[in-house]
Amino acid sequence: MGIAPYRLPALDQVKLLVLNAVSSRSTRVMYAKALDDFFRWRLGQGSPAFSRATVQAHRAMLESKGYAASTINQRLSAIRKLASEAAANGLLDAETAACIHQVPGIEQRGIRAGNWLTRTQAEALIHAPDARTRKGKRDRALLALLVGCGLRRGEAVALTAGHIAQRDGRWVIADLRGKHGHIRTLPVPAWVKQAIDVWMADAAITEGRVLRALNRHGQLCGDSMSPQAVWNVVTSYGQALGLSLKPHDLRRTCAKLCRSGGGELEQIQMLLGHASIVTTERYLGTRQDLVNAPNDRIGLHWNREESQSQTTGTP
Repeated sequence: MGIAPYRLPALDQVKLLVLNAVSSRSTRVMYAKALDDFFRWRLGQGSPAFSRATVQAHRAMLESKGYAASTINQRLSAIRKLASEAAANGLLDAETAACIHQVPGIEQRGIRAGNWLTRTQAEALIHAPDARTRKGKRDRALLALLVGCGLRRGEAVALTAGHIAQRDGRWVIADLRGKHGHIRTLPVPAWVKQAIDVWMADAAITEGRVLRALNRHGQLCGDSMSPQAVWNVVTSYGQALGLSLKPHDLRRTCAKLCRSGGGELEQIQMLLGHASIVTTERYLGTRQDLVNAPNDRIGLHWNREESQSQTTGTP
């Protein structure tokens, strides 16, 4: 049983079900593009049946165009989700959906580490905005939140004045809803709080979203800031410093600097809101150290006399 051609409403309805089942905004955007591209490609192929063979052919096309393994695997994830929703709604038989799920992804060799800034580079970045202007004050607060608290860009734009509170005698971002709806509370370093205070005082923000859009005259022109605007801010200041940066690189930098400063791995995991400590280790670029192996420090020793008698055979 094949799924309806792209021009029929059934396929768009299934796509909507797929997107509604995804909690992360960035993942929804990626899935939407992946499915739209798949639909257009399939239409160009004469709308073949939605099957394992069709998905494999699409994967081969992506490989031939030189797409990265991670990109191809993300797109296959979206197509597998489409198959699941189509089967659940009676538009595709379960056997075909299972076969589509079995289409293998592309093997990724090594670890995709991303970029990290050194402490000196991070300091240069947060001081790059012109603090004499309102835009500079906002951008400095944004960069401070990304580097100092490890926020995702979606979390940064969702931050409100009500999130900033005191717990255990210090300032925190309380009850922030992150990826997959996970809620966490993050400590806020004093220098980050100072940057936020300077921006909010200058913009007269006392409630609602902390980060706001500005027009070219430095005036507030909205009650929020878009994730794309965050991307633009980070990349532009990075370019000014001769660095190729994306917002997530600052999140990695936060993790790296926390660890180099003596932060415990589990606490960094909680700060970033990772469900798995493996993800945190990947952010840190952890590599096995065979020279200074941690298990060399356990401190246990064989009984020397017993060890010698076993070696010589002495009773």
